[in-house]
Amino acid sequence: MADSTSTPYTIEISPITKPAGQFQWAIRRNGKLVERSDRPHPTEAKAEASALAAVERSMHSAGSGRW
Repeated sequence: MADSTSTPYTIEISPITKPAGQFQWAIRRNGKLVERSDRPHPTEAKAEASALAAVERSMHSAGSGRW
C-alpha cells in the first residue's frame, strides 16, 4: 500500500562546476522551484544543512505568505 501522506517539498543537492568540488541546493514544492542556494558550499553535508535551515526559516515565517 502506498503512503499518501508524503511531503510536497524536496531538497536537491548537486555539485557545481565553478568552483569545482562545491555543492548547491534547491528546494522544490510539488516539483516547482521555491528557493536555491546563493553561494557554493564546500561539502554535500554543509549544503544539506544549509537547505534544511532554509526550510526551517521558511516554516517559521509561513505566516508571511512566502511559501
